[in-house]
Amino acid sequence: MAGPTTAQRGGTKDAAGPPASPGPRKPRKPKRVSAAARPRGPRSRKVLAVAVLAAAVLLAGGGTWVLYGSSWLRVEKVGITGTGVLTAEQVRTAAAVPVGAPMASVDTDEIAARVRGALPRIDTVDVVRAWPHGIGLKVTERKPVLLVKKGTGYVEVDATGVRFATVAKAPAGVPELRLDAEESPSLRRFGEERLLHEAVGIAAELPPAVARDTRTMRVRSYDSVVLELTRGRTVVWGSAEQGESKARTLTALMKAAPGATQFDVSAPTAPAVSGS
Repeated sequence: MAGPTTAQRGGTKDAAGPPASPGPRKPRKPKRVSAAARPRGPRSRKVLAVAVLAAAVLLAGGGTWVLYGSSWLRVEKVGITGTGVLTAEQVRTAAAVPVGAPMASVDTDEIAARVRGALPRIDTVDVVRAWPHGIGLKVTERKPVLLVKKGTGYVEVDATGVRFATVAKAPAGVPELRLDAEESPSLRRFGEERLLHEAVGIAAELPPAVARDTRTMRVRSYDSVVLELTRGRTVVWGSAEQGESKARTLTALMKAAPGATQFDVSAPTAPAVSGS
């Protein structure tokens, strides 16, 4: 026979009593958030931006004062290097560097232009700031490769054909250029300046030993250039073309015939020697 149903037994759970109540919950404590982690509102961001801008302005103003208003970074000395014929004092005077002025206000390009304008012998000049108190000038002087007689003096001509100075005495080892082309068609066709540049090109191609011994370079026409050397020697060079080949040929001829007095390298593949 089946036993009593749950309803008949009166419910076991009722006998045990209702489940215990969990009781009232304790309120949770709010988490503390650091000031750095709190989201900033528009006002906070604006205040921060103003503070950063003010700091930048102060720094910029302080830097400007240090560079231009203070006595710390001002020109106190001017250094000159690279002079040969010129003196350092000549370059310093031409440069007219404003001693006592703020270093940052010195216009280096303007100084370089003043030096080149006042001293044509200067080929290049590099002007630099030597912080905290110096300005340095490194100059390169032009070197004469030819001389042109003018009155009682000589005009110096550099390797680019620039006439840059007149001197009373001819520098040692620099040949004198003589243009004997008054009746030559070359003078009428090319002009004196073109013939001068051709002569300059020849002077640049001469072997060092020949250049030192060359006293005169005679230009009779575009393709008729003759060198007059020491000890009564002459070299028929011809035109300025094939300069390197002519220089090599002349060097070989002088070694092979050291006693010769006349050399012809106008056609370097068919040179000639005489007077030995």
